Amino acid sequence: MADRWTLGGSRGFGILLRGLAAVGLTATLAAPAVAQGTPAMGQGAQAAAPLAERVTALTPALDAYVKQGMAAFDIPGAAVGIVGPDGLVYAKGFGIRAKDDPRPVDAATIFQVGSTTKSFLATTLAKAVDDRRITWDKTVVDLDPSFALKDPWVTREFRVFDLIAQRSGLRPYVNDTLAVLGYDADALIASLRYADPVSSFRSTFAYTNITHLLAGRILARLYGEKSWDDLARRTLIEPLAMTSTSFTKEAIATAPNHAEGHRFASGGSVQVPFDENFPYRLGPAGNINSNLEDMARWVRFQMGDGELDGKRLVSTQNLSVTRWPRVAINDTLSYAMGWVITSSADGRVVWHNGGTAGFGAHIGFMPGKGFGVVVLSNEGNRGFPDAVAQWIYLRLIGADAGDPVAAALAQAKAAEATADARFKPPADARPAGDLAALAGTFANPAIGMANVIADGSRLTMTLQQTGAQLALSPFDGGVFSVKALPVGPLAGLDALTDETLGFAQFEADADGRLSTLVFDQDGQRFPFTRH
Repeated sequence: MADRWTLGGSRGFGILLRGLAAVGLTATLAAPAVAQGTPAMGQGAQAAAPLAERVTALTPALDAYVKQGMAAFDIPGAAVGIVGPDGLVYAKGFGIRAKDDPRPVDAATIFQVGSTTKSFLATTLAKAVDDRRITWDKTVVDLDPSFALKDPWVTREFRVFDLIAQRSGLRPYVNDTLAVLGYDADALIASLRYADPVSSFRSTFAYTNITHLLAGRILARLYGEKSWDDLARRTLIEPLAMTSTSFTKEAIATAPNHAEGHRFASGGSVQVPFDENFPYRLGPAGNINSNLEDMARWVRFQMGDGELDGKRLVSTQNLSVTRWPRVAINDTLSYAMGWVITSSADGRVVWHNGGTAGFGAHIGFMPGKGFGVVVLSNEGNRGFPDAVAQWIYLRLIGADAGDPVAAALAQAKAAEATADARFKPPADARPAGDLAALAGTFANPAIGMANVIADGSRLTMTLQQTGAQLALSPFDGGVFSVKALPVGPLAGLDALTDETLGFAQFEADADGRLSTLVFDQDGQRFPFTRH
């Protein structure tokens, strides 16, 4: 059985945030490791056969496996491709575009691809080094003097490669919650200066998204573009003839052939609307929309080390730098820049996954083996795209793949049950007391001012900077569960998710006054001081 790794973390509201991994906010990731596979009888010869022959032989089992996995996860639609040096060797759409749209998915159907966008950001950085706009080891404060982290030494030492190497020393998914609550790029980047480090700089893998926003902003400024989207479009998307690839909610929603998203639930997936805040507010961390045909061209370009159809866009030297391992995840996995690297005796897999509230994706390739894999689905990534990709990698190299989809589904259901139990109030819950006495105006340096009022049997917290509202419902004594309300900038959120954001608790100062309100979202604490 291949190694497994979780990019996503707990269920809760974090599934919205972490789909970018997966970062981005994928709950379960079946890493496409090949170290543990045992060649089955006769499969050694199969692995040595030409790719087209292997794919033809594998097609009936692959078709059946994808359909079986989609039924198990209740995924309405998916597109799966196996990419060779000259194009798609296997390309097939499965299912339908949405539960309320029975039109079939095909290789041209557009999906959100989430954090696979990070590989595009890494490549634009490599091109900027080619163009002598930056160097990999340039300090970030020299490129953007407003950049600051809480630790002054780390601020001074932070280099270009650190922006996307996932080893900042900050908490995983640091301050991503603010994107969902409507904070813009300026506020998200500025918020990092208030985030406490949780590990030594460059020592520990911790998946973040906001640093990618800053990398995109620096690149746009260096090239005189309005945005990183414009830069990526001009330097990569258009030269590679990725004609269906886009960067906005409006673009995917108005495309004639697009899928609609669905969120995973053990009782059956639920269709969700496109949302402006997520993933698009996080920009080059996960805002690309694309299809199987275009993503296959992207994988071919990467397999060609910066060249496609005789056209070189990026040097092999600097593109290879994006694939150098920067921080270990475990004994077989490491994170590079915009790519995860799996290493084994059977070879390397260079890959990344992606997930948004309603879509999941996986792209990757095996250098030296001559093929890559693309899996796109219209359900939030709880492990299906990665598991299907893992199955394909292993079968094409002649190894026993097992059943990674079943393992991913079991883990997704277990995570959902754990989260449900976590946010269920105890049977002997204590009363919250006088809610009106808790009301007031509070401030947090990253989030800003907030007004808290008694609102029937709960408290309602309004964030002044964005207008987002949070419902604080009594959980146990002075502890409240927190949910975002579907009003103002979060209108429609109830269709996107019904999950709990985290907990809040009022804390007393030395004089016994409840002067601090602490909001805890998956272990990240946001203390608000009473004004």
